[in-house]
Amino acid sequence: MDGLGLLFIGAVLGCFLCAKCKSASGAVVFALVAATLFVAAPVGRDVPDAVADLLNAVNHAFTPVLAEDFHKGSGAVG
Repeated sequence: MDGLGLLFIGAVLGCFLCAKCKSASGAVVFALVAATLFVAAPVGRDVPDAVADLLNAVNHAFTPVLAEDFHKGSGAVG
């Protein structure tokens, strides 16, 4: 785990260099490698849980709105 930070910085720099050279596929690959290294690091171990909690909150916020019956209307007009 000693060289993980160096690998992460190298992946981020590779991503920026590929983006600067307009190589989208290379930038995506380096970004995926950097994200994988970050999640594998002790600092990023809570990232998947945080993303899951965020998506769960968004789902709970939008479910009542999307489940509303739009055929009967809101009754606000008329």
